[in-house]
Amino acid sequence: MSDCIFCKIIGGEIPSQVVYDDEDVFAFRDINAQAPLHVLIIPKAHIATINDLETNNADIIGKLYLVAKKIAADEGYTNKGYRVVMNCGEAAGQTVFHIHLHLLAGRPLDWPPG
Repeated sequence: MSDCIFCKIIGGEIPSQVVYDDEDVFAFRDINAQAPLHVLIIPKAHIATINDLETNNADIIGKLYLVAKKIAADEGYTNKGYRVVMNCGEAAGQTVFHIHLHLLAGRPLDWPPG
């Protein structure tokens, strides 16, 4: 999608601190980090919200979580704990309409969030 900031980041039009990149998934450090570790994990295919998911997207959603697990391990948070969040819609805090996981770690993460 030509006006999507995440699609532009994937395409290299906007610089990012890349943490992970393969044929399906791209991950980079959030420039507005809410924790010492704050990585955004996105599918390369543009899907606006969770509401736009189809059954054929199940594999990519699973892969997003496997990448989150890998990054958490690579960053040393497997045993310390981490949070993975996906917002859906403006009222839930989604500001970029390209689905993405937030991987957060490195500070106490209270419950409930928000």
